[in-house]
Formats: sequence, C-alpha cells, structure tokens
Amino acid sequence: MTELETKLGHHFANPALLEEALRHRSVMAVRKGKHNSNERLEFVGDRVLGLIMAEWLAERFPRDKEGDLGKRLAALVSRDSVVQVADAIALGTHLTLLAEEARAGVGEKANVLADAMEAVLGAIYLDGGLNPARAFIRSQWGAMLDKMIAPPTSPKSRLQEWSLGRGMGLPSYRLVSMTGPAHKPVFSVAVSLGAQEAIAQGDSKQAAETEAATVLYARLTS
Repeated sequence: MTELETKLGHHFANPALLEEALRHRSVMAVRKGKHNSNERLEFVGDRVLGLIMAEWLAERFPRDKEGDLGKRLAALVSRDSVVQVADAIALGTHLTLLAEEARAGVGEKANVLADAMEAVLGAIYLDGGLNPARAFIRSQWGAMLDKMIAPPTSPKSRLQEWSLGRGMGLPSYRLVSMTGPAHKPVFSVAVSLGAQEAIAQGDSKQAAETEAATVLYARLTS
C-alpha cells in the first residue's frame, strides 16, 4: 500500500478505504459479504472526478461556453482517459481479484481499471477530502488538459454533425454480435448512414460504436 500511496500522493488515515477501492466484486462471491467491493466507492469517485474536473475547466478556460466545457469534461472523464491514468500508476498490479480472475486477465480490462481508478478517487476523498483528490487529479490529468487546445469532439458526435450538416439524418447503430467469454466479451457494432455502413469491434458496446463511427467518418470524408 505504501508504494501505491506514494503514487497517489496521499497517506491514508483509514487504510481500509484503499483496500476496499482495490477489491473487485468477484471477491465478494467467495467472502460472502464480509467486505464491500469497490462499487460504492466507484460511485463516489465518479462524482468527485466530475466535480474537480468541472472546477478546473472553468478555471482554465474562462472564455468557453457551457457546451465547449461539456465537451472537454466528457473527454477528460471518459473511460479511456481514466484508464490512461490507471495504467500510468500501474493500478492493475494492486487490485484484489480471485486467482482465476487474475489469470484470465480480468485486472487488465479497461472497465475494471476505470472502475478501480474512480473507486480510489472516492477513497481519497472520503479519507482526506477534496484537496488530496484535487492534487492527484491535477497531477495526473494535467498533460491531457494541456493538449486540449480546442474542445474535442467524440467520433460519434463528429459523424452526427457531419451527417446532419448534409441533411442525411442521424447515423443508426445496431449490435451485430457479442462473442467471447463472459469475462472478456467482444462486441461487434454496425453504424449505417444512407447506403454506407461500417462494422467495428470493442470490449464494450460503447467502445465498438465509437470505433465504428471513426471508421465510417474516415471513409465518408476521405
């Protein structure tokens, strides 16, 4: 824990909070409710990240309108951004999982890492308040924020804006298939716009939709 606390820049007065933040829900089936999984702390941490990031964006971009601030916020609190931070501090190596789950690579899944990272933020907040949570977030998300010269647009939003601007209506998404084991599913999603269609895969339906939109937009604008 000391190694992780050093990375977090916070020493826990109540170490049980950090232990809970690192405990995957699969462990609970064996321990039969003797301890909480990290899901409740994830709920708290998600709100803490959103609040601190909104505060920071309002400070950094005083001329931005609400819509532009919202685009920046959505990108910075997205799963990809949260996982990037989790990877930077090697959070996956500290997670508590069942042995078979660890062998199956569950601790490397993006959604598991993102949930754990948000749970850790919730634990920091409950243990020390907003200041240590703010310090960690600003230290880890700073590089991403510095690169954000203009408000970003998600691939799905970009495709939608392009299609509406040409009177083509909204893109349509449909789930093609879901394959793979339960702990590591692969989603295939198709997006169609007029006579054009693109299919892509991802480890979640949202990720597959994003990738499909990226592919179709590139095709339409090339």
